[in-house]
Amino acid sequence: MHILGCLDTPTSGTYHLDGVAIQGLNLNELAEIRNRRIGFVFQSFHLLPRATACENVGLPMVFGRVNATDRRARAKRALKQVGLSHRIRHLPNELSGGERQRVAIARALVNEPSILLADEPTGNLDSHSGAEILSVFEQLHAEGRTVIIVTHDETIAQRAHRVIHIFDGKIE
Repeated sequence: MHILGCLDTPTSGTYHLDGVAIQGLNLNELAEIRNRRIGFVFQSFHLLPRATACENVGLPMVFGRVNATDRRARAKRALKQVGLSHRIRHLPNELSGGERQRVAIARALVNEPSILLADEPTGNLDSHSGAEILSVFEQLHAEGRTVIIVTHDETIAQRAHRVIHIFDGKIE
């Protein structure tokens, strides 16, 4: 996942993302690709505790130098897309686990990336909230997004259109 997300570069071979060889890029170019083309959703949400849902979603746009008015409007649209337009002013501790994960998904979507990488996105959720999150991913995939979910849960893998098993760092 780190290589796919341009957090690490491969030690051998090549990785091209949208026709661009990742290995030759400097740290700023890699950061730009992560900010514009890849959305990350983590198991533990990684939300800022003193920031509202809207502010958390707007964070990636700060790095992209989007002005505050546009950030707020785009963050509201992303929260609406995941069914949380009524919770934009809430802090993370005022949200359920499923709602926090939907804020994290909205944050991953706000820059309209072509790829979403989700690392065990239902791992900290009860089964009902987990099913809701998987439905959000299925809807995003139906809209044309590439969604890559890393999971150890076979029931989640069964819902995927394609499954790649990796064992000891090698594709099985």
